[in-house]
Amino acid sequence: MPDTDPNPLTHSKAEIAIVMGSDSDLRVMGAAVEVLKEFRVDFHVQVLSAHRTPFDMLTFADRARENGFKVIIAGAGGAAHLPGMVASATSLPVIGVPIKLAALEGIDSLLSIVQMPSGVPVATVGVDNSKNAALLALRILSIGDSELTTKLDSYRDSLADASRLKKVQF
Repeated sequence: MPDTDPNPLTHSKAEIAIVMGSDSDLRVMGAAVEVLKEFRVDFHVQVLSAHRTPFDMLTFADRARENGFKVIIAGAGGAAHLPGMVASATSLPVIGVPIKLAALEGIDSLLSIVQMPSGVPVATVGVDNSKNAALLALRILSIGDSELTTKLDSYRDSLADASRLKKVQF
């Protein structure tokens, strides 16, 4: 189901792209991959560095819509420029995932992604929370997909059921 074609300008029928600044970010972004697999939604995964491969990143973002993507999830740590730079080159929704590095507990990444200038929006989830990024991407896609809406409603119901089963004793 995942599309990992190294050429960012070709892909299968994936509607969600997951990009990250380094392959070491997969330790966090893997949770998004697992959610998309659980929901049986095709996706594309790629390493794109805002600093090491800026032209590749901009080309990917510029052509993302014409390549069939509908949502981009971008994970980055430290200076965390990837989500914002991708958002600057596409009109697609971009969801940023701040990745915690050794220094600053991910606060640097969070602030870098969430404090985008006016006109360049990036939806931002919690530090290291790519699972929520994938769920948000699915909610965006569900606007035009009743089958996906049903799956998301069922997922939400299962969370409520699990919560109701929890017992607190004093």
